[in-house]
Amino acid sequence: MTTTPTLETAGGVKVVKPTVASHFRDYFGRIRGGDLGALPAVLGLVILVAIFGSARSDTFFSAGNFANLFNQAAGTIMIAMGLIFVLLLGEIDLSAGFAAGVCGAVMAILLTEHGYNQGVALAAALATGVVIGLLLGLLVSKVGIPSFVVTLAAFLAFQGVLLNLLGEGKNISIPDGFIKSLNKDSLPVAWSWALAVAAVAGFALIQFLRHRGRARRGLVTEPIGIIVLRVVGIAALLLVSTAILTQERAINPAIATLKGVPIAAPVIGGFLVLWTFVLGRTTYGRHVYAVGGNAEAARRAGIPVDRIRISVFVIGSFMAAVGGVMLVSRAGSVDPNTGGSSTLLYAVGAAVIGGTSLFGGKGKMIHAVIGGAVIAVIDNGMFLMDFSSGTRYMFTGIILLIAAGVDALARRRAAATGNR
Repeated sequence: MTTTPTLETAGGVKVVKPTVASHFRDYFGRIRGGDLGALPAVLGLVILVAIFGSARSDTFFSAGNFANLFNQAAGTIMIAMGLIFVLLLGEIDLSAGFAAGVCGAVMAILLTEHGYNQGVALAAALATGVVIGLLLGLLVSKVGIPSFVVTLAAFLAFQGVLLNLLGEGKNISIPDGFIKSLNKDSLPVAWSWALAVAAVAGFALIQFLRHRGRARRGLVTEPIGIIVLRVVGIAALLLVSTAILTQERAINPAIATLKGVPIAAPVIGGFLVLWTFVLGRTTYGRHVYAVGGNAEAARRAGIPVDRIRISVFVIGSFMAAVGGVMLVSRAGSVDPNTGGSSTLLYAVGAAVIGGTSLFGGKGKMIHAVIGGAVIAVIDNGMFLMDFSSGTRYMFTGIILLIAAGVDALARRRAAATGNR
């Protein structure tokens, strides 16, 4: 195998064709220049899995616990996905947790006290999130109040709204059905395998179509070997996970069987694909990164900065509503603590631990999933090892501080080397 880039002609223009070796050299060069991406989070996740797996191998690596991690992380990941849009602009949304609770309460009240069907109640919860985000965005962009102040005020206000909606402490159970199944039930085994195979095939198709499209336009393409390695890696991850999750997880299979991929997994995957496409393949996504990188330069380039700023708060609160639905689905009810306690901290922690910068302009949607997995593994593993809640909070806080420190050092390194 050649270890140096070669030249090939495309439409009469000579373009560089990187090799696998040069690709890895470039990758490690970016790491040395401070562009770490999700690498620290991935390494941390591997280390945590190894530690908890060795300490509680009988329970941590069980199929039941693996499925539980999806349900445990789903709400946090949904909220973190929305927060990434806000963080990309260098803003913050401290109200996302209780916004999720308010949206969940609206849904539960419409279901139980007003007799609406589940589709209408779900739509109302999501619409509530959009209205909340629109209000926050207008206050930040048009009135000029800093997002920290606006969302801190909203944090307190939404906590009060949730208490009023629930009558100062009432617990509302949601009925069985589609909403309750979202973060509790699993897909049938056949559907689980069909979904996994379709996901692998779709990912492979997208990768190769992208490679062919760039080659046709005479642009630099990734080595085909790298694409194959990426597809094989994703295929191994999805198929092995499906094999584990389709094992019997019921305590007494004679009474009731429990197999299949949790419904929460394709919900997470669907939003991951959607928002990854929006950020990476649309003009809107490019505008979000541009405003986050330098708002004044973006304004001079003709980008509607205020609209972008409003829109990210709308998306953030919409995803908070989705997260609230997942939280209520998992609990089977809504109460004054829904979306409170550590929900917001875990969601922000998931985004930052996954690799999204607190300084704006840097982040991807996959960071929410990786960071959410880290948070869930920490909480789950330390629970299995009988650590107290206080110890779990302390350890998660230390991990978040380390992630923020790595981000700050990486930005300093990138600035020093000119690799921005």
